Amino acid sequence: MEKLKKQMSFLIEIDKLKNVFRQSLISDKSRNENDAEHSWHMAMYATILEEYAPKGTNILKVIKMALVHDIIEIYAGDTFLYDEEMTKSKEKREKEAAEKVYSILPSEQGKEIKSLWEEFEQKKTNEAIFCATLDRIQPIILNYLTEGGTWKKHNVTKEMVLKKGYLIFENADERLKKFVLNIINESVEKGYLLP
Repeated sequence: MEKLKKQMSFLIEIDKLKNVFRQSLISDKSRNENDAEHSWHMAMYATILEEYAPKGTNILKVIKMALVHDIIEIYAGDTFLYDEEMTKSKEKREKEAAEKVYSILPSEQGKEIKSLWEEFEQKKTNEAIFCATLDRIQPIILNYLTEGGTWKKHNVTKEMVLKKGYLIFENADERLKKFVLNIINESVEKGYLLP
């Protein structure tokens, strides 16, 4: 019963992820996306785009990683990709948050979930690289659908998107890479993204 209480406490605590808002707007432009929606959407990206993952990728692990990768933001907050100042303290804030949130779970389960987050952050395994690639692609798609929503608000340039999207362009399947580059180029042509 004690184990179940801890598991339920964790599940109740992570409901707070629904109140952590990201910079990206949802596709209808009505409001900002929250972290829970983002994590679910990434898990769906992994499910639907499995064929573009590196050979031998454990897609169930990618889905789990997608679902847990931003839980730490309950305490650490969302760090906007293009905010250089907030990025300086990101690692420290997130490590402290990870200790706090994953310790709610029973010890072994907490270690397992925390290790998925750590693997995602290190971006060395096929699963972590694919998950992180999807984490870069999803906001690009949302920015395109919202006619440059976040990009326009923060004067983001094509060069900035390409630089921050290095995982897409170094590791992604050629078809995914081409698709994303087309979206970026079209965004510049339509005035959604600064050249």
